[in-house]
Amino acid sequence: MQIVDTRGLSCPQPVIETKKAIDAKAVELQVLVDTIAAKENVSRYAKAAKFSVSTAETEYGWALELKKL
Repeated sequence: MQIVDTRGLSCPQPVIETKKAIDAKAVELQVLVDTIAAKENVSRYAKAAKFSVSTAETEYGWALELKKL
């Protein structure tokens, strides 16, 4: 599983980094985010790109598990 660490990045950079991984044909990835806005925006983008999204809160923010549908 590919890990995309976007902690510390301002929007829209977390979405851009997620898009790069998806465009590189990733079918399963974990995106690490540290703001609510990034969590919501990455989730919205992933769903639009036909990925399932599950979210787990962590000590630094959230880990989003994305899987191609």
